[in-house]
Amino acid sequence: MGSRRNVLSLEALKIAYAENVPLDWNCRALAEGLTCYRRGEFFQAHEHWEAVWLTLAEPEKSFLQALIQVSAAFHHLSAGNVAGTVSLLRRALRRLERCPSHFGGIAVPPLCAEISEWLRGIETGARFLPAAHPQIRPTEPFTLENI
Repeated sequence: MGSRRNVLSLEALKIAYAENVPLDWNCRALAEGLTCYRRGEFFQAHEHWEAVWLTLAEPEKSFLQALIQVSAAFHHLSAGNVAGTVSLLRRALRRLERCPSHFGGIAVPPLCAEISEWLRGIETGARFLPAAHPQIRPTEPFTLENI
């Protein structure tokens, strides 16, 4: 029975990831986290998003966890923890690569491409890294009216 339950869970996860499941990026905690992330306040973004993450079910939970990992990675980078940065970016990328092109109200391919660019730069010791951290782009207009 246990293996059948795991197969059903895997199938449900595949179906959920195949659909365009939105998160409301104008809701208080998600919006505040996105604002912090865009300002480079990565620890604060992580804190806002983690509060939402604790309430979610799959597949949104795994998706938001990937965004939290990206934010935490750049917090580690600002503290000089390159190994932690690489580890978190790799884990986030693995989660995001399972998503369709638009998931949770976010354009996924550009985000994955920018994460990959950062990973290449860090791992090869590139002299110049991208000018900006990976951008999280909601597919719906983002406003701060609900904060």
